[in-house]
Amino acid sequence: MSTPVVQLTANFERNLEEIDAFLVAAEAPGAFDLLLDELLETVIPNLERFPGMGRLFFERRTGSVESSNALDALKRKLHALAADGEIREYVMSSYLLLYLRLPHEVYLLAIRHQRQLSFDFQSIWEPTR
Repeated sequence: MSTPVVQLTANFERNLEEIDAFLVAAEAPGAFDLLLDELLETVIPNLERFPGMGRLFFERRTGSVESSNALDALKRKLHALAADGEIREYVMSSYLLLYLRLPHEVYLLAIRHQRQLSFDFQSIWEPTR
């Protein structure tokens, strides 16, 4: 079995910029560098070796009809883009990372600090140019 290639999406890169600004505003010097170290030294190597390690995102329980409908819409979008893909969550020390696992690739979709509000699913699916 070959090692999957881990790639960053444009949305993930935007999320990193937002986290950097969030940490600067929170007066947390060095925290962004620690995040980058954790991504490069731990998260990416882990996902290369064990791409299925994260919790399946769609196995989350929904608490409302609206969230259930939103998850169903997201499942349809995923199936249209990559029928063999699965969205998984990787829980880090202070962050939650969403990634798309495909047979030979892993795409880092989104990352949020635990104190940030939510993921922006609309921008995850926007094409990059």
